[in-house]
Amino acid sequence: MENALVITDLKKRYAGGTEALKGVSLTVPAGELFALLGPNGAGKTTIIGIITGLVAKTEGRVEVFGIDVEKEPERARTMIGLCGQEINFDPWMKPLDILVNQAGYYGIPRSAAIPRAEKLLEDLGLADKRDQIGFRLSGGMKRRLMIARALIHQPKFLILDEPTAGVDVELRRSMWDYLTALTKEGITILLTTHYLEEAERLAKHVAIINKGEIVAKGTMEEILALHDGSSPKDGYGGGKLEEVFVKLTSNS
Repeated sequence: MENALVITDLKKRYAGGTEALKGVSLTVPAGELFALLGPNGAGKTTIIGIITGLVAKTEGRVEVFGIDVEKEPERARTMIGLCGQEINFDPWMKPLDILVNQAGYYGIPRSAAIPRAEKLLEDLGLADKRDQIGFRLSGGMKRRLMIARALIHQPKFLILDEPTAGVDVELRRSMWDYLTALTKEGITILLTTHYLEEAERLAKHVAIINKGEIVAKGTMEEILALHDGSSPKDGYGGGKLEEVFVKLTSNS
């Protein structure tokens, strides 16, 4: 089976001596939704930065569909779509123009980009907003526009960093349906989220990172099986994944 992402012994030390990643190894099978979970500051964003070429690694190797991201960055970049945490498109531009401009960075001509952009806006429920100025969009619409922008060059590997943060429940569920449909089309998705029920519902495989190290990885069933059935000490019961997550990442 082909792998979309293979990370081998990845380390990152920042100039001040902070060790953000301490030898992380991960494999993401092609055509799956894979959840990368961890508390704030655990190393998730550093991993995404290294995969996408925004952060330089200290040691290790990262391959996307067999392409070394350090040796062939341009080729790797065409494979990857990134939807980051920050809303970072020009708020004075219209959604259609935002997508067509993004396509231009990948050398896609306007004649091909416009119909592709229109289909993405339609699929993500933004067709009627195509000519509205970006800042007038609601928070949820901005999130969906970020996903559309990440998909405009038809990447095989989509990275979603907290894509449903601040999005209402109904909209989150429609986004879940859309992401599930993308994996059925063969797109691989790496998802980070603080909504653990979202990961539990969507992901086939999961890795939990804490303080720069992978503390658990496997199929969702294998991770849920780590739940010992006991009641949480603080009396606050969550889902099984939440209980496993808290157990593996708490400082106690």
